[in-house]
Amino acid sequence: MKKIFILTGEPSGDKLASTVISKLQSINSEIKYLSVGGSNLKKLGISSIYDLKEITYLGFTSVILNIFKIRKKINQTVEEIVKFNPDVLFSVDSPDFTLRVAEKVKKINSNIKTIHYVAPQVWVWRKNRVKKIKRFIDHILLLFEFEKEYFDKEKIKNTFVGHPLIETKENTKTKIDNLIPEDKKIISLFPGSRKSETIILLPILISFIQLMNKQYKDYFFYFHATEENKNSILDIVKQNNIQNIDVVSEENIKSDVLSKSIFAVSKSGTVSLQICNANIPSIIIYKLGFINFMIFKLLVNVKFANIINIINNREVIPELLQNECNANEIYKTVIYFLKHPELIKNQLNECNKTLEGIRSKTSSSDESSAVLSNYLVS
Repeated sequence: MKKIFILTGEPSGDKLASTVISKLQSINSEIKYLSVGGSNLKKLGISSIYDLKEITYLGFTSVILNIFKIRKKINQTVEEIVKFNPDVLFSVDSPDFTLRVAEKVKKINSNIKTIHYVAPQVWVWRKNRVKKIKRFIDHILLLFEFEKEYFDKEKIKNTFVGHPLIETKENTKTKIDNLIPEDKKIISLFPGSRKSETIILLPILISFIQLMNKQYKDYFFYFHATEENKNSILDIVKQNNIQNIDVVSEENIKSDVLSKSIFAVSKSGTVSLQICNANIPSIIIYKLGFINFMIFKLLVNVKFANIINIINNREVIPELLQNECNANEIYKTVIYFLKHPELIKNQLNECNKTLEGIRSKTSSSDESSAVLSNYLVS
């Protein structure tokens, strides 16, 4: 029986991996799996060697503070992968963790084929990583076609697979009428999948809701959460005793809630593509600790945080970052958009044009599972 080890480093990677593996399971049921994964892979019947929360760190300072713990986790992961002896090590995103593991595994057992899904953002920072990756990654799966030039240059095998968050999916009918209050306009809020992100952004978003509630009575707010952080968000919501807030974590329900929203406020990240794909207007927010932000500013070579803005090299979707990421600025920007429907129309048109230019011909899961299948039979 062929074997695949799936290596993720955070909930978003677990979600991306599950879309590919679900497709692969439907093609070939005779594959044995083991993982470092979360709730999405668990739903597919794939066990994890430890809880994903043990390695989900955000920011340079937190990594430095936990460096020995992370190193120990990397070595433990390498040991378990080598023991499992898979035909393919399928690593997904979180390059600072997953690629370190892949490099060590390849040194120990060069027969294990290494396929990495979601290229590290070499177009944002640390371009020289491509030369290093070449030594231990057999194939890299790209979410965006413009990334190909970076890997073609170093003759690294790569395939543009597209982004699963912008695929056209079959509508799964979910009964959510009882969740949505009548005569309320919905605003969706995305505080991030990592605990360390929600710690920073959740209080800001709660304050934004309080400002909205002082002026308006016809809005209802949904926090979109992962299974892993749903309860911690609910606890904070309950502590603030705000009645027009709920938290959703089940994927079909989240999609339906988003589709019924009039606006979204989202942390910077790939979820913004999902919002654009749902044809919902939005703004982007993000905030790092001062030290992390200064390091980030020194290293990055792009002007924007959001991928839509990066592709267009201009601010299609407003970004409120660092000092501008506060309740007052969010409130003013959201209300300004809601009062100017022509701005919303322009943003949605620009986003739709951008998405059309980065969609794959089939689907990310089809393209990615095909690459995995080829390595299993070769």
